[in-house]
Amino acid sequence: MTGALLSVQGVHRTFGTGPSAVHALNDVSFEVEPGTMVALVGRSGSGKTTLLNVIGGLDRPDAGTVVVDGLDVTGLDEDGLSRLRRERVSYVFQTFGLIPVLSAAENVGVPLRLAKSDPAEREKRVALLLDLVGLADHAQQRPGELSGGQQQRVAIARALAASPRLLIADEPTGQLDAETGLAVMALLRGVVESEGVTAVVATHDPVMMALADRVIRIADGEVTC
Repeated sequence: MTGALLSVQGVHRTFGTGPSAVHALNDVSFEVEPGTMVALVGRSGSGKTTLLNVIGGLDRPDAGTVVVDGLDVTGLDEDGLSRLRRERVSYVFQTFGLIPVLSAAENVGVPLRLAKSDPAEREKRVALLLDLVGLADHAQQRPGELSGGQQQRVAIARALAASPRLLIADEPTGQLDAETGLAVMALLRGVVESEGVTAVVATHDPVMMALADRVIRIADGEVTC
């Protein structure tokens, strides 16, 4: 496609009413080009997570629009939002979110099972992604048998399984030590290039900012640059 893959225009989000209301997002607007990685930077409570939730359809703005891959997210009903998260948008969370009883390969394959992909094609895609994140030799291990960095790599592979157009990552290295976090950040940079995915990554890490194509700063619910 031409133009922006992600367009956020005039987004407002307020929690509560009256004097105690919290204005989490205030007239936020920006665009992200296809195949780029954007670092979303701001202090705790600045609105980063709320913005990511609005972009991915986990929360609805009070005003404004979000368009992902030509689709108006803010105009979708619940079924449409479910399809969006199944087909176009994937998440990587700080807490990994893996299913403990499933192997690494089975965790990666979950989105493909939900999409009713051909089993043979699913196995090929899972093997490719585990190789991409450097875990081909750990396919049969369960999350509890993997280190934190390895679990996050599985989570990244799972997020890529259904070939999303947009990858949203909320502090993906927040629970990792510095060395492991650096490796995961470099991996995210690599998958943006190898998979052609667009990524928006909330972070406070200067290394991630350096790896990003662009840095968007948010403070008190407003984009400052």
